[in-house]
Amino acid sequence: MQLRSIRDSTPTICGVDEAGRGPLAGPVYAACVILNPARAILGLADSKQLSERQRDIFAFEIKQHAIAWAVASASVQEIDQINILQASLLAMQRAVESLLIRPQLVLVDGKHSPHFICPARTIVNGDSLVPEISAASILAKTARDAEMKRLHTLYPQYGFDQHKGYATKAHIAALQRHGASDIHRKSFAPVKALNNFQADVS
Repeated sequence: MQLRSIRDSTPTICGVDEAGRGPLAGPVYAACVILNPARAILGLADSKQLSERQRDIFAFEIKQHAIAWAVASASVQEIDQINILQASLLAMQRAVESLLIRPQLVLVDGKHSPHFICPARTIVNGDSLVPEISAASILAKTARDAEMKRLHTLYPQYGFDQHKGYATKAHIAALQRHGASDIHRKSFAPVKALNNFQADVS
């Protein structure tokens, strides 16, 4: 878990977003950010609309200039136990709870919000509309991508450094060739179907 906080008298509005709900492998990540109005970061956008290089540049700026930020995750085991939506909300909750200051309001991307100790609102497409949520989406995405690159060194046969666990043709082909690893989400349909098929033929 990573976090940073500095003292500031500005209102503490915190943006929250997740990364990695769709992939077949790896943890789901969430981040929260309280931006500093005195150090505006121009050009913030939904992380999916940015190149990897742009995300990395923005992530550095956010970590340097935000009033507070935090990144947290939920494991593959938690995803399989409580489902991906609940695991995403759990990661969001962990991120906000790890902040060194308490936000006055949490703005969450999407339709669902975990229970926070402070007021919260959900905003559909918030990662494109609210700078704090855009910043959170960038930190969540860059943190998860870094983790998938690390996992690639442990499971190089799947190509996690390229597809980050998403269900690309190359990933599905690797799954069929090598079977599921310890970091594949066994509750996700393509992985479950493969495991069932292998159990039937064994």
